[in-house]
Amino acid sequence: MANIDVKAVGELTIQIDRDLCVGFGDCVAEAGTAFVLDESGVACFAAPDAVDRDRLIRACEVCPVDALSVVDESGRHLVP
Repeated sequence: MANIDVKAVGELTIQIDRDLCVGFGDCVAEAGTAFVLDESGVACFAAPDAVDRDRLIRACEVCPVDALSVVDESGRHLVP
């Protein structure tokens, strides 16, 4: 079973696949309010609701291993 964290943020659903994340931290660099690296160096949610929609999507897009995904309210995958 995959180790996935899911968070609804407005009309978006953000997923972090903790098994894929290798801790590059690009998401944190792009939106440090939304994401942090935990004690094991894996991305986790901080306060994604505090980040505007476009920046949140960009933070997910920059993940080099596609550990972050974004789905809109219609079920359309925006990232990856």
